[in-house]
Order: sequence, then C-alpha cells, then structure tokens
Amino acid sequence: MIEWDVAGAVLRSLTLGVTDRLIVDTVLGTGRAPAHKLGIDCALGWPDEFAQFIADHHAGQPLGPEVDGGIDWRRTLAYRETDRAVRARTGRWPLSVSTDRLGLTAMRAAGLLARLAERGVPIDRSGSGLVAEIYPAASLRIWGFVTPGYRTDAARRAELIDELLAAAPWLDAQGFLPLMRSSTDAFDAVVAALATRAAAVGLADPPPPGMLDRARREGWVALPNGGLGDLLALEQRLR
Repeated sequence: MIEWDVAGAVLRSLTLGVTDRLIVDTVLGTGRAPAHKLGIDCALGWPDEFAQFIADHHAGQPLGPEVDGGIDWRRTLAYRETDRAVRARTGRWPLSVSTDRLGLTAMRAAGLLARLAERGVPIDRSGSGLVAEIYPAASLRIWGFVTPGYRTDAARRAELIDELLAAAPWLDAQGFLPLMRSSTDAFDAVVAALATRAAAVGLADPPPPGMLDRARREGWVALPNGGLGDLLALEQRLR
C-alpha cells in the first residue's frame, strides 16, 4: 500500500504470504480508507483462441482447419493481444498464461477477482475499474532502468532499489528496504504499486477502442506512458 499526497508518496505496508481475504479487506478499506486502485502482477485472463480451443477439445467438438499443429497457430493460443502490445512496446514477450507456470498464478488471480466481485466490486479486466493488470519489469524498463538479473541476483536488486529511490526521492520506503532487498516479490510489489498509480491517474496505456471487448475478457497490461517523476508531478497538478 502506497499513500500519495502533493509532497510525495509513503509506503505504508508491504507484506508477503497474504491471503485473498486480507487483500479484499484491505482494498475495501476494512479498518481504513478504501484503495483507489488495485494492481495485480498477473494475467487476468486467457487468450480468446486458447479458451475456445480448450472448450472445443474438452467437449469433443470438431476442430477447425486452422488447428494444424504449426507454430504460428500455437502462438495464437499462447499469447493475448495485450502480450503482443507489450512486445511491440518493450521488445520482449511476457510469460504466456497458457503455456508457462504463470497459469498457476492466474488461477489464483481469477479466484481473487471472484472474491472482490462477491463483495460488490465491479470487475473490468481491461483496467478501467478498480483493478489493473501490472507488469513490474516492463514498467521499470519503460522508466529507463536496466533490469536484467535483478530477480535472481540480490546484489543487483539492491543496486536497482537504490537507483529507483534516487530517481524518486519523494518515495518514502520507511522500514521496508531490508524486505525489498531480500525478496524479489516484495520489490516487485512496490514497483507494481507505482505502476498502478500510473494507471489510476491516466499515465498508462489503455486498450485501443477496437480491442476493448477482447481486453475485458483477456485482460490488459497497463504500461506507463510517462516517466517515474510524472507520477508525483501529476499528483501536484491534480491537487
């Protein structure tokens, strides 16, 4: 959780191993003010073509001539339209929610969205509502940081944290720096929260109008379209 005002941003909480219930209670403001935006570092849906293929195959339905086993056809099942947009913007493919271990995390994300919906939160996987899909490593690259190695190399991660805080002196990480340095997940959560702020204040790319219906099914990665410093500058202009 990050709190924002015109003077800067304060990291209020950073916790590992949380339950879906705690996330939902935190978002809805049980015991505190509700969250303005929730960022989830995970695919929020599967490719349309993959979902149809699985449904047809499971039901024993005839498969069309496009199901030819070729790599081009398989890629239509492996990647969502937002994944293609990420690659066009960053030069790198995200993990495939259909074919990589990310699918296990996406199953949990689907359950979390269901728990939020049960509590009355409208869910729009395209990012226009409370929830936004976030890609921390891509956000860092867009903001100009060099990212190779930080997830597996603690020393490189510590350097990157120092670089991030130098570029955002308005961010008060309080006593959470040791956790950020020791845990990739914790650091990614902080980056995700910053990228979520970009989505919340209109500094992230929405899906093109012609892609909106698909994005509402597949999900859409909210990639920042400005610099890291723009987050505070816009906050100051908004106030």
